[in-house]
Formats: sequence, structure tokens, C-alpha cells
Amino acid sequence: MSAFEVAETFTTVNLLRDGPAAIIELNRPDSLNAWTLPMGLELREAVARCAADDEVRAVMLVGAGRGFSAGADLTAFGSDEIPKTDSGSGRPDLGWVLRDRYNPLMRDVRALRKPVLAAVDGPAAGIGMSLALAADIVIASDRARLIHAFTKIGLGPDGGASLFLLARVGWTRAAGIMFGGRAVDAAEALEIGLVNRVLPAEGFRAAAEDEIRRLAAGPTVAYDAIKRAINLQIGRHLDELLELEASEQTRMGETDDFVAAATAFIQKQDPVYTGR
Repeated sequence: MSAFEVAETFTTVNLLRDGPAAIIELNRPDSLNAWTLPMGLELREAVARCAADDEVRAVMLVGAGRGFSAGADLTAFGSDEIPKTDSGSGRPDLGWVLRDRYNPLMRDVRALRKPVLAAVDGPAAGIGMSLALAADIVIASDRARLIHAFTKIGLGPDGGASLFLLARVGWTRAAGIMFGGRAVDAAEALEIGLVNRVLPAEGFRAAAEDEIRRLAAGPTVAYDAIKRAINLQIGRHLDELLELEASEQTRMGETDDFVAAATAFIQKQDPVYTGR
């Protein structure tokens, strides 16, 4: 039985606490925690609560149910909340989604002056993978899969995925994963340095909770210094990169390739790309 108790419940996110340890849980298990527009805001609010509470000394990101996150809920792209591009095409501005919902969260996670642990069980795809890789430490269950799915729907990386992936595994491996849009299973992820540790799926959540308790009991000030040093080296161009990803996503959202691939994805068919 977990000692973590619900501190606050949002529509799509839970914030749990056990003393100085906090868990931010993506809570749409029926959709493998696919991101809706409200989820982006609620994740930011949960991170802000942890940042403002001096009693919180470490934070874990985790998904409810059988997956960390299946990525963006493509049905949300039809929402009237997403503005249209300026081109007159009537298509949604995907760059707005990044600027308004995804990118601020990635900045918040990196700016949080407390260690962040991502516990990945099952799939972490697209923006779900980006969120996991934004954490300081990533542990995975032996059934986890990190899936750079963007090219599967005719898009490039978002949520800082290109920076986080490149920083963790290097140019050669990152390029292969990004161009291939492929899944990296837990064993390969550990081998290439994409995750820190792999644990059995049986009992994974309990083991992850033990890990975040250990971090929360550690030298918080030293952890902050480590994180700031890493950010200076790895994240000094994060803002520039996030804006580039957003601009490119707006452009790609106008293409026939994206429309065809997104439709094929929803219909569980193979996309046909024309390069337009």
C-alpha cells in the first residue's frame, strides 16, 4: 500500500505527497495518458505548487495505469481553442500548442530547483517522451518504450525532444531515433544511456516511490547546484530551440503530409507521404 496521499486532484492530473516527496501523476489511464489541452495547463500548475512549497524536496513524474503517456491526443487538434494559422488555410496552428501548453512546462521542469525523476512504465511517446527526458533522472520498467513518434504523423520533434535526446545519447543515435520515428525499448534505452535504470514491471511503482523518497531525503542544496550546472551546459539554448520547434511545427501543420499522416494514425493505417 502506497504511503503517498492525494494532495490535490485536477481534471487530468493528480498531485500526491508523502512528506517531502511529491508525485505528479498524469491521470487519463483510459487513453494511456494522452495529452489534452487542459493537461498541459494542469501539469504546469502541479509543478508550480511543488516549486512554491519549500517542504517539497523532490518530484516524480509518472503516468496512471499502463503507460507514462501516449503523447498528444490528436483529437484535440480539432478544438476551437487552438487558433488557426495566418495562412488562411483554416488549419490549426500547431506552433501555438507548443508555445502555450508544452514549452512552458518543459522550462518549468528544468527550472525547478529540486530533482525531478521520471518513472516510465509502458509507452512514453511524442510529447510524453519529451516530458520524461526533461527530467533529471529517468527510470523505466522493463516493459517501457520511449517512442519518438513525431515523424509517424509528418511532424518534427517538439517539447525540446531534439535537445534532450541529443544530450543523452549523442548525434548518431539521436538522428537514427528521430529520423526513424522509432520505439526504443527498455533494454536498448539503458544500453545507450537514454534512461538511468531499468526495473522489473512487477512492483515498479513501489520501487519508483522508494526512489523519490531517497531523493527527497538527500542534499537538496547540492542537487540544486548540480541541476543549475547541467542547465548551463545542456540547456543554455533551450529557449531558442523551443521556439524553433514551435515555428517548424506551425509550418509542418500546414502540409499535406501531416494531414494525411494524422488521419492515417487515427484510422490505424499506414501513411503515404508526398513531401508536400
